[in-house]
Amino acid sequence: MRHQKKGFKLNRTAAHRKATMAAMSNALIRHKRITTTWTKARALRMFVEPIINRAKEDTTHNRRQVFRYLQDKESVTELFGDIAGHIGERPGGYTRIIKLGQRAGDSAEMAMIELVDYNDVRPEGSSTGKKR
Repeated sequence: MRHQKKGFKLNRTAAHRKATMAAMSNALIRHKRITTTWTKARALRMFVEPIINRAKEDTTHNRRQVFRYLQDKESVTELFGDIAGHIGERPGGYTRIIKLGQRAGDSAEMAMIELVDYNDVRPEGSSTGKKR
């Protein structure tokens, strides 16, 4: 049975997977948008959204809990400063994943993951919210 087995293994050991998610989270927090494979983007979304949610309340405990995962002081400062101000009252859904097609070398499905509040341009093919 597959009970309580949520997540992606990404063909890595647990320590390697943790390091990969931390590095990708730091890159996402710094650059607000990164390009990676579709599966890694989905895994990153599951990893980073609770961290961003924790940054809404700036307490010492929350900073230490976030630092546990990110292991980077600059990213923690950026997250609790600029990003926490932008997400404000948003109840969730801090990231957006956009498919980009297949990579030329190995035909891996590529995707772009970005922080929602930092992008004013709507991706092609998305609805405008108005119904006809």
